[in-house]
Amino acid sequence: MDAPGRRLALPAVSVLLAFAVCAPLLGRGFVLSYDMVFAPRQYFVPDAFGIGSTLPRSVPADAAVALATTVLPGEIVQKIVLLLAIFAAAQGAGRLVPTEHLGTRLVAATAYAWTPYVAERLFIGHWPLLLTYAALPWIVRAGLAARKHEPNALPRLVIACAPAVLTPPGGVLAVVVMAVAAGSRRLWQTLALAIVLNLPWLVPTFLNAGGTYSDPAGVTAFSARAESWGPALFSVLGLGGIWNSETVPGSRSLPLVPVLTLIVVAIAVAGLKPLTERWGKAPARSLFALGLAGVLLASLATLPGGDAVLTAATRHLPGAGLLRDAQKWVAWWALPLALGFALAIEVAAAKLKTDRGRVALVTAAAVFPLLTLPDLAWGGWGRLSTVRYPADWQAVSEVLGDRPGDVLTLPLSAFRGFAWNDDRTQLDPAPRVLPKPVLMDDTLQVGADRVAGEDPRIGDVRAATSARELTEAGIGWILVEHGTPGDVDKRLLADATPVWSGDWLTLYRTPGVPAVKPISWAPALVANGVALASLCVALLCRMLPMRTLGRGRNLPPRKE
Repeated sequence: MDAPGRRLALPAVSVLLAFAVCAPLLGRGFVLSYDMVFAPRQYFVPDAFGIGSTLPRSVPADAAVALATTVLPGEIVQKIVLLLAIFAAAQGAGRLVPTEHLGTRLVAATAYAWTPYVAERLFIGHWPLLLTYAALPWIVRAGLAARKHEPNALPRLVIACAPAVLTPPGGVLAVVVMAVAAGSRRLWQTLALAIVLNLPWLVPTFLNAGGTYSDPAGVTAFSARAESWGPALFSVLGLGGIWNSETVPGSRSLPLVPVLTLIVVAIAVAGLKPLTERWGKAPARSLFALGLAGVLLASLATLPGGDAVLTAATRHLPGAGLLRDAQKWVAWWALPLALGFALAIEVAAAKLKTDRGRVALVTAAAVFPLLTLPDLAWGGWGRLSTVRYPADWQAVSEVLGDRPGDVLTLPLSAFRGFAWNDDRTQLDPAPRVLPKPVLMDDTLQVGADRVAGEDPRIGDVRAATSARELTEAGIGWILVEHGTPGDVDKRLLADATPVWSGDWLTLYRTPGVPAVKPISWAPALVANGVALASLCVALLCRMLPMRTLGRGRNLPPRKE
């Protein structure tokens, strides 16, 4: 293959992988599945900045989407996010692997982008984690440059981390990878960057320190699970093991999967030697150690004594709720697994005597992830598809107007199952569709486990017996969503005034004037402003390298 063809091969394969997954998701409308809810136009409500009544779990992701949908329709924003996540994951891993062989780059690209982690997080709708996963190879690349004191390495780190810090888990994943890649000598700089970039969710978290405890029941409910025979550890080693069995690809339950997982892990461990030779001992071994730590943390609740440790942490340590759904930390294992696998295949191919044999081995390794996980393709073989919002949602948004008070959604449940979305389980779209703060019951039922929500006002709502009591709790509107499971307490509607009704939604106005508590926007706006300013400065440094800006200082003195 000629030089231009070699340069284009990796981007071309990355594009093909992205479209192989997302092609059916590019039609008109939105993909609404579990936690993945985009809206035609998202608004800058307090919860988007973490200054509402709940923990800032989707901060600043919601604010970023609100900003993006002021420029582009929400459905276009969603499609860009999903395509970019798959493409950037493949392209990043392919460029990161230390090799001159195109085949090795393609093996690393498919091994990293086509995984159970990507499939399960896509199906459950955790798009910010997909962006974080896609950013990790770029963070490592920039971190290695910082370790070598290359010019503009720190601005590159800031830019690489930007997609990852949209949520607290993504921020933590990115920070640790950044510190490991950049090394201990750069630790003070990477920690400073980490704090600045994560300010949008750190500030509201600390301001709400008294409400940062999560229900310890979530540890067991959201622990990793076995997807085939053998312990959950086997599934985690293969980058699977998510707690929600409904989002697991069917191919993960095949009896051969644990065996193939152990074989791939063994091959990847063999690839540690060439990775160490090309990167050096410290970065290569640190990355592998971090990957193993991710496996341990993801599996901890399933190991002897691990459940008790995590339960105690969740009960007594503020913010320890991040440890629930611990399988997300296995993202740290994905990179060493992909890079080690690709380099081990390269070494094995070099020992073959014929070009045909080498090409066959590398090709087989590149398509291996696709063959073992075929049901990631085509939106999970039709598991995901696009739908359009009924016109009721736009009508309700226009009726709400400027009257103060939050919107309470009924039935009291965080998740819905609408016929207009083929009865798929999806998060209530109201908080992202409506231009006012929305209060919903965030209590979760996970199998036989009931995990308490994190919004303290829900207790007042459950205790209320009339709409007037809701008014006293700051509720100005009641939105009843039809055609979804759950009961509605008729007493809450008895003294409320219906103001709009359609096939899917009915909007009521509560009596009197809602008791609205003032909100201090300043800390959140400053935090977001500082983080955004740091990103802008980094982009400026990349467009105008510091050596160019400082060139004038290096000129010889003029002769008179």
